[in-house]
Amino acid sequence: MAANALAHIFPQGRLVYGMQLPIQSQSVMYAEAWEADATVDDLAEIARTADRSGFAYIASCDHVAIPRRLADTMSTVWYDPVATLSFLAGITENVRLMSHVAVVGLRHPLVGAKQYATLDRLSGGRLILGVGAGHVREEFDAVGADFERRGPVLDETIDALRAALGPEEYPEHHGEHYDFGGLGQQPRPAQAHVPIWVGGSSPAAVRRAAVRGDGWLPQGDPRDKLPAQIARLKRLREEAGVAEPAVVGAIAEPLYVGEPTWSVGRRTLSGKPDALAESLRAYGAMGVRQIQVRFRSRGRTELTDQMAAFAAEVAPHLN
Repeated sequence: MAANALAHIFPQGRLVYGMQLPIQSQSVMYAEAWEADATVDDLAEIARTADRSGFAYIASCDHVAIPRRLADTMSTVWYDPVATLSFLAGITENVRLMSHVAVVGLRHPLVGAKQYATLDRLSGGRLILGVGAGHVREEFDAVGADFERRGPVLDETIDALRAALGPEEYPEHHGEHYDFGGLGQQPRPAQAHVPIWVGGSSPAAVRRAAVRGDGWLPQGDPRDKLPAQIARLKRLREEAGVAEPAVVGAIAEPLYVGEPTWSVGRRTLSGKPDALAESLRAYGAMGVRQIQVRFRSRGRTELTDQMAAFAAEVAPHLN
């Protein structure tokens, strides 16, 4: 990894904020009731609000198909991340576009690289490629991917994507699962180095992020567990001889800026902006460099109002 390859993404030493978009994935674990009837215009306006409010990124999930046994909890609403982020690239200017996370083992690396290189080129170099191992066996079975060995396959897929998203028109990779060379792909990404952030909080995922990732996307680790995870990530990265520090992330508790007049749930952080900022600064003290925020809301307008209030009243006090 080139020195300072990631310095242009975020100001060094500062805590930034991004969000996974609503509407595009509607698991009952986090989707608000209003999202079921939301429109493309709603999604577009939320992305525009993030863009003008200084959000570091907007993110879209990845599932190909949900089996009936999981549909009641996961729902079957999962927009394709490449199509979604490409659409949003055309109506935004600055916010980065992240797959959180792409189950890249479901697709050959050359197919994934073609999609994401094109997205990066069309967006002017705003892609962050978040990757993960996946957890739905039926998806893997349907596309002929190896569910049992998805971890080792993901390790090699990351290596293959590094090559295929690099500067070479004719990338090469020779591994156990994938072998290619002498095949040209244009356009190349706009970025000289597409950041790859690894999602997951299992020991294998943390090791993968430490050894192969530019960043780590933990999946819901509570605050008291994060310091030990971050320490392990740093130790494994040093042992692997990776000099560039990883961009460490965290998914913050649900937020509501101000005093809600409705039940926002006991886990939600709410109240005055300075109190919220103080609470969130604790993540920065742990070594977190980006927090993923999610706001409680009863409709698009309340959500975009919350986003704007956070950007204007909370974010200036994060650092």
